[in-house]
Formats: sequence, structure tokens, C-alpha cells
Amino acid sequence: MAITLAVPVLALALACGGIGAQGATTPSRNTASAPTESPSDSTRPPQGTETPTLLPIATPPKDPHNPTAAPDALTLERVYEDLDFSRLTNLVQTGDKLFVTEQKGRIISFPIGQEAAHADVYLDIRDRVSDAGNEEGLLGLAFDPDFDSNGHFFVYYSAAQPRRSVVSRFTANGSMADPESELVVMEVPQPFQNHNGGQIAFGPDGMLYIGLGDGGSGGDPQGNGQDPSTMLGTVLRIDVSGVGPGSGYSVPPGNPFVGNADARGEIWAYGFRNPWRFSFDRQTGGLWVGDVGQNSFEEINLVSPGGNYGWNTLEGSHCFSPRAGCDPSGTEFPVIEYGSDKGCSVIGGYVYRGADIPSLAGTYLYGDYCSGEVHGFRFEQGKAVARWLLVDSGVNITSFGEDAQGEIYALSEEGRIYRLKANH
Repeated sequence: MAITLAVPVLALALACGGIGAQGATTPSRNTASAPTESPSDSTRPPQGTETPTLLPIATPPKDPHNPTAAPDALTLERVYEDLDFSRLTNLVQTGDKLFVTEQKGRIISFPIGQEAAHADVYLDIRDRVSDAGNEEGLLGLAFDPDFDSNGHFFVYYSAAQPRRSVVSRFTANGSMADPESELVVMEVPQPFQNHNGGQIAFGPDGMLYIGLGDGGSGGDPQGNGQDPSTMLGTVLRIDVSGVGPGSGYSVPPGNPFVGNADARGEIWAYGFRNPWRFSFDRQTGGLWVGDVGQNSFEEINLVSPGGNYGWNTLEGSHCFSPRAGCDPSGTEFPVIEYGSDKGCSVIGGYVYRGADIPSLAGTYLYGDYCSGEVHGFRFEQGKAVARWLLVDSGVNITSFGEDAQGEIYALSEEGRIYRLKANH
């Protein structure tokens, strides 16, 4: 089964919004505190502030050396159709196996490269995971860079009584992981059941990066996004190489806020609303974050250490609080943004570095939960130089995954796995 290309080229960046279906995995919005007026130029910061732009382009001949050359027509082809999953949130590869996480609290493994007819439960922690809220559950999975020798991997999940986000380390025991091997690395109190973020990944520097939302409700009522003294609304960077019985994580001395009495040393960047999915470019090391907006604008950010990405002063590059005349000084604007007429919840993806689709090389891919569209853009000299609608999938995309060869997969709320392929 394949889902094919709909439109080869898109013009300018736009605005965003919407609410996911009840019970969905989507990083959906709570609009109780959201503005009701339509987005307009009056919400933009003052003149002279650089805003994210995308130039409209024609469809030039395919040329891998031309950054504005359109990629090949693409399709999302369903794979592993004989396997049954529920509410998928992550896909990663280690060794010769793929691992997927189910929101309710299971990790499932199966061989890569064949249409596996059977999958194994690698870890079942449903007894400690709370998925009572739309955006709660088992949300992150990252294998230790030395997994082959130490068997360690890390998960991010929601827990209850009290409501909190938990980052824990587990240890593999042969072909399975032992639920009793859990070592809790970090617990962050969560005031509400939405905006949990949940992505975790090891960077090329061997540090563990953790995405946390602003704490939830609507409009950031606690002001966490602009408060670096809290870990909510941030991407964290910690060293877990020394974690063990009786020893916790350490804060890398190179973190931007180390020594700042008014900020948490774990913070790598802040000012996020809900960084649901992020990834590292395996070639450049760049950290790309898809940050879900309130109800008007979705955004993609290329994150720098110490950067302030604006929420809740800004939503995208537009004033949010106050709705006009805000002061965006000291904030970083997104590389691109789009609006509620084009989707409701951005799903950050990956820069394509695989070999199967040469024309896609260097293209950052992302999707939207509500529209089901997969877009891509290329980034040259500090800006997006081209953007395309690559696939109109018609499915509720919840996450993307990347295998060891750099090929890209999309996961759906319905528990299906799709692989991105050229539409020959």
C-alpha cells in the first residue's frame, strides 16, 4: 500500500492551528486561553526584525547540486503490515532490529529489512506509565551510544500521583529488557496533562538531549516558556555516562547557563511551547526542533546553545503576549512557520541523509498530524531556500524515525509504519 505525492511545489511560508482528535497521540492544543482573532500582520514584531521567509520557486530540473531543485516524486509505502501496534510514538534502530514505542507503555522490537511476521515485546512498563491525557504516555526512546557493551537505553514517560515526566535508564537482558532494572535519572513535575514534549536523543557529542513542553493548559499561564529557572519549555542537555546505583546525571560544563544563578544549568535552549519531536542532522550535527503552536502558527527551529525561541512572547514569529507591540528582542525566530489553514500540529522529522533517494539529500522533512502532509525544505546560508509538499498521506502522522542507513519512516496514530520512497 502506498500513499503518493500530491503537489510538487509550494510557495511562501504561512500560519497554523487546530486541535487533535480526542484520544489521539498528537501533541494537540488546548485553546482555552488562545486568541480568537485571525492571524494578521498586526501580530508581527516591529519593523526591522528579521522574520522567517521562503521565496516562491518554480520547478527546476532535478539537480542534486542545486539547492532549489525539486526532489523526485515521493510516496509513503506501508511496511510491516503483518505486525499490530497501537498509538506509536517513536521508531529507532539498533543492531539489526527496529524498536517502536507505544504510547501506553510498551517497546516492541522486530528485524529490519524484511516483512517480519512476528514482533517481540522488548519492555513493558504499562504498570508505571500514565496515558490518561492525550499527550501523556511513553514518549521517548534513546539507546546509549555504548549500548552494544553496556546494554543501557533511556526512556521518557509520563507518570501519575503526582503528575510528572520521568527519564529513566533500563538495561537489556539478552533479547529483552528487565523492567526491574529501572534507574530514574530525572523527574520533572507537570502541572497539566498536555505539552509534555517527550523526545529524547543522544547528540553527536554523546550527551542526552531532552525536550520538555511549557507545562500545559493554554497560553502558558505559568510563564514557563520565558523562565529559564524552570526546566519546562526547554531542550535540556545532560551527561548520563556516570549514571548508576547511587549516582545521577551530571551537567556538562559547556552548557550555556552553567554558573548562572537565575537559570538551570541543564538547559541547552528555552522558549519552547511543545517540542514534540526533534532530531540531529547526522552530517552537520544541527539540532532541528518542531515546536507545536498554540492555535495560529507552527514552527521549525534550528537550535543554538542558549537560544530563546520566543514562546509565549511569540508564537512563531508573531506576537502572542501581548497580541500586538510585543518585544521580541533576544529571541530566535523559526526557520519556517505555517498556519492553521495548513495543519494543526507540526511533527518534526529529519534531514535526509540516506542513499535511496539522491534528489532528497540535505532536505529537512517534517509533517503535520492533522493534514497528513509531509513537507521538505533545504537550508542554505542561514535560511530556507526551497520548500515542497512531498506527500499528501491522508493519515495522522505522530512521529518520524530514521534507520541506520539514513532512510526515513513515518508512524501513524493508527499504529502503522510507512517508509519514504521514491515514487517510481
